[in-house]
Amino acid sequence: MNKTEQAVAVFNKYASSYERKYMNVDLYADTFDFFCNKITNRHAKVLEIACGPGNVTRYLLDKRPDLDILATDLAPNMLQIAKMNNPETRIMLLDCKKIKELQEKFDAIMCGFCLPYLSKEEVIQLIADAYDILKPNGVLYISTMEDDYSKSGYQKSSNGDELYVHYHEAGYLVEAMEKKGFKVDLVERKDYHQPDGSITKDLVIVSEK
Repeated sequence: MNKTEQAVAVFNKYASSYERKYMNVDLYADTFDFFCNKITNRHAKVLEIACGPGNVTRYLLDKRPDLDILATDLAPNMLQIAKMNNPETRIMLLDCKKIKELQEKFDAIMCGFCLPYLSKEEVIQLIADAYDILKPNGVLYISTMEDDYSKSGYQKSSNGDELYVHYHEAGYLVEAMEKKGFKVDLVERKDYHQPDGSITKDLVIVSEK
C-alpha cells in the first residue's frame, strides 16, 4: 500500500469522526472570505480538491450561494458525508493528480487540506495543473502545515493508524506559483492548537492567474 492509498484508507475509516472534529472552520474564515471576494463573477465555477466531509464547501456556499462548486475527494466515505452536508453541490471521486482530466475550466480552485499528503514534487505539479485549468484571472487557494520539508515522515494517530505527512515551505510554493505565472495576493499563517498542546503552523496562500 503506497502513501496515497494509506491516506485514503485512514480517511475512509474515520470519515464520521473527522466530520465531527473539523466541521468548524472559523480559524480560516478570513482567508476563505478573501478567496470568495477575489471571485468577482456570479455563478463562478469552483473546483474543490480534497473536500473531505464538505466543511469548507459548506462555508463557501453559505458565504456565496451562487457558486457552482465541484467538490472532489479520493475517499468515498468522505464524499458521502460531503454530499449530505452540501446536497446542492456536485460531488466527484477524483485524484488531485488528475485534475486536468476533467476537461473543464474553472474560475477558482480551493485546495484547503490536501498538501500534507502530497510530496514537494507533486505539489509543484498540482500548482502547474491548477494554472492550466483556471480561466483568466482565476483564483487558487492552497493551505498546508508549514515546516522544513525534511521533517516530513510517518506520524501515528491516537488510534494507532500511520499516515505520511508532508510539511511544506512558503519559499518554494510561492516560487512555483510565480514561475508558472500566478500573482500571489495573500500569504498568511495560522496557529493551530493540537489536542496534545503542541502548535502547528498552518500556511495559506491565495494567488491569481
